[in-house]
Amino acid sequence: TKTVSKCYVQVTGMTCASCVANIERNLRREDGIHSILVALMAGKAEVRYNPAVIHPSAIAELIRELGFGATVMENCGEGDGILELVVRGMTCASCVHKIESTLMKTNGVLYCSVALATNKAHIKYDPEIIGPRDVIQVIKDLGFTTSLVKKDRSASHLDHKQEIRQWKRSFVVSLVFCIPVMGLMIYMMVMDSQLSDAHTHHNMSSEEMEALHSSMVLEYQLLPGLSVMNFLSFLLCVPVQMFGGWHFYIQAYKALKHKTANMDVLIVLATSIAFVYSFVILLVAMAEKAKVNPVTFFDTPPMLFVFISLGRWLEHVAKGKTSEALARLISLQATEATIVTLGPDNILLSEEQVDVELVQRGDIVKVIPGGKFPVDGRVIEGHSMVDESLITGEAMPVTKKPGNTVIAGSINQNGSLLISATHVGADTTLSQIVKLVEEAQTSKAPIQQFADKLSGYFVPSIVAVSVVTLFAWIIIGFVDFEIVEKYFLVTEVIIRFAFQASITVLCIACPCSLGLA
Repeated sequence: TKTVSKCYVQVTGMTCASCVANIERNLRREDGIHSILVALMAGKAEVRYNPAVIHPSAIAELIRELGFGATVMENCGEGDGILELVVRGMTCASCVHKIESTLMKTNGVLYCSVALATNKAHIKYDPEIIGPRDVIQVIKDLGFTTSLVKKDRSASHLDHKQEIRQWKRSFVVSLVFCIPVMGLMIYMMVMDSQLSDAHTHHNMSSEEMEALHSSMVLEYQLLPGLSVMNFLSFLLCVPVQMFGGWHFYIQAYKALKHKTANMDVLIVLATSIAFVYSFVILLVAMAEKAKVNPVTFFDTPPMLFVFISLGRWLEHVAKGKTSEALARLISLQATEATIVTLGPDNILLSEEQVDVELVQRGDIVKVIPGGKFPVDGRVIEGHSMVDESLITGEAMPVTKKPGNTVIAGSINQNGSLLISATHVGADTTLSQIVKLVEEAQTSKAPIQQFADKLSGYFVPSIVAVSVVTLFAWIIIGFVDFEIVEKYFLVTEVIIRFAFQASITVLCIACPCSLGLA
C-alpha cells in the first residue's frame, strides 16, 4: 500500500457550494491526491495525499491558482474526533485499566482516559480509521454498558433573559425616582434665573434677596439647615442608590477584588462620593443650624444610573435576539439517524436507528420523505426535492440526484434518499454556523478590547485627576483668601467648592461615552 498522509488547508474566499465543488473537482484530478473534503462554513479542506508525489504547500498552491486564499494549517489535531461516554459497570481501578489498555491497542484510538469516580470516558480518535460506534462496541465487548454523554441541545448557556430582567428592573427603578429629581432641578434652575433677573432689574439688596430666596417653597426649611428640596432629593436618591445601583456595586466589588478597575468602579465611585458627600454636608448644616441651605449633589446618582442601566439593558436585549436565532438554529438539528448496511448492487441488508452523534464518516444514511438530513453528505441513490432554505434562504426546493451534496438540517421532501456521510458531528455546516455565532457572541470586538484596556488606565487616572483638583482648589482658596476673622466660614466655602470641582470631574468622566458605547 502507498503511504497516505493527511493535511488541513485553511481556505478563504469561498462563498457557496459551487466554490466547494470547484476546488474538490479540480484537486481530485491532480497526481498524488487521494481524496479531498472541503467544509464551507469552517473554511477548511482536508486532503489525503501521497507524500512521495506531492507536498501540502503544493496543494495550497493548487487551491490558490483556482483563485482562493489557502494556507496549510500546522495543527493537524483539528480533525481528531472526540467522544465523551458514560461507562457503567466499572467496580475498581483494574476495570479502568482494562478499558484504557484495550482502547489504546485499538487501531485509530489516539488517546483515552477513563474516570472511575464519574463513570466517564474521554476518547480521542482518528475518524478516518475508526468511529464512535466501533469504540462503543469495543467497550461493550469487554462487558461494560456504555452510552453517549447527553449534550445540551437547547443553547441555554446563551440565554440572556435573566440579565435582561435584571437591567430592566434597575433601569425602571432609577427612572421612577429620576424623573421627580429632574423636575425639582429644573424648577430650581427656573426660579434661580428669575431671582437673578429680579436682582439685576430692581437693584435689591442682598438681604431682600435672601428673604425672597427663603420664601420659595423648596427652600423652606423643615429643620434648621434641612430644606424641602434637599430632603426630597435625599428621599428620592436613597432607593436608587440601594436598588438601582445594586448590580453596579457587585460588579465593582468583583473588579476591585481582582485588582482591576472597570467602568463599574468609576460609576460606583462617582455616585457613592456624590451621595455620601451630600449626606455629610446636610448633617453638618443641620448640626450648625445653618440659615443658608447647602448645595448638594443628590441629583447625580439617579441620572447616572438611569443612563447606564438603560445602556446595559439595550445591550443584553440585542445579545438575546442573536441567541434566540441561534437556539432556533440548534433546534433544527436532527437527533437520530437511520444507518443502513448495503450489500452488492446497493441491496438493503439491514438498518438501525442511532443517535446522530454516533454517525461516522462514510456511513450510509437513509433519509425518508419528510425527514431531516442528520449529517452533511453525498447522495448515492434516489431522486428527491430538498428544502434547504434554513441554510441558503432559497424557498424553492432543490433537486437532488446521485452525486449531489446535502446539508444537515435541510428537509427531504418527496423521495427516499441514501446518502454517504461526509461531515459528521461538529463538522456539519449547521454545527459550524452555530459555532461561528457562539464565537461572535463570546468574543469581543477589537475596539471593545481596546476600550476595556483603556478603562483600566482611565479609572485610576480620573480618580487621580479629581484628587488633584480637590487639593488644587483648596490651595488656591487658602492662598487667595487672606481673611482670618471669618476663618471657619471661609474654610467651609473653600472645601465645599474644591469638593464640588473634584466631584464634577468624577461625575463627568464616569458615564463617559467610551464606557457607554
